[in-house]
This record gives sequence, C-alpha cells and structure tokens, in this order.
Amino acid sequence: QVQLVESGGGLVQVGGSLRLSCAASGRTFSSYAMGWFRQAPGKEREFVAAINWSGGNTGFSDSVKGRFTISRDNAKNTVYLQMNSLKPEDTAAYYCAAGRSGWYVGPGLTSYDYWGQGTQVTVSS
Repeated sequence: QVQLVESGGGLVQVGGSLRLSCAASGRTFSSYAMGWFRQAPGKEREFVAAINWSGGNTGFSDSVKGRFTISRDNAKNTVYLQMNSLKPEDTAAYYCAAGRSGWYVGPGLTSYDYWGQGTQVTVSS
C-alpha cells in the first residue's frame, strides 16, 4: 500500500511558477512509476506528466511540454512537478499517482494504482 500526499498548490498569476510536491509512504517508492494528472471542473481527469522508477525517463502531455518538468528524489520518497509559464487553462486540481509498473510513463489512468487527494492550482489572468 502506498499513500500519497500532494502539496504546493495555490493561486498564481499568468506567467508565474509553482512547484508541486507529492510525498509517498512506504519502502517501495523507488520501484514505482509516478505520474501527475489534473482535473478541471466539468472535465475528465487528464494526464500531465510521468517519470519512471529511476528518473531516467519521463513523459509529458503536449499541453505542458516545454513548460513543466517532473523529477523525483527516491531518498525522500518525493516526486515534484515544476510548473512554469502558467496559463489560465492550467487551473485544475492536480493529483499524484503511483504505478507498480515502474517503467511506465504514459497517460493511462488505469496503469496507476494509487492516488493522492489532490491539490488545487488556480492561475489568474
């Protein structure tokens, strides 16, 4: 069992930056792939970014590529999402997810086994 707790959300102006963190419990964090998803009101949950177990491979949605980066610190059981050049359309609840298939960096929701409760990001124009 893995428990995930996101933090770092908040209100930011257009063009600003935020860094989200996701702290994981459990001794097997380093074997999991980690992903970030987001969900805006009235919309489906969508993939943002993912990183494999070692941090050596990442994946991003086209909408955030070049603006967001994902990283992990296995010693701290934490994954990060650095968000730059934020836009109003980035406003959403952001969720951290962990997948037992440690190599996977794709967008499939069902490939992730554990989910956090989410942290709200609001970008004001």
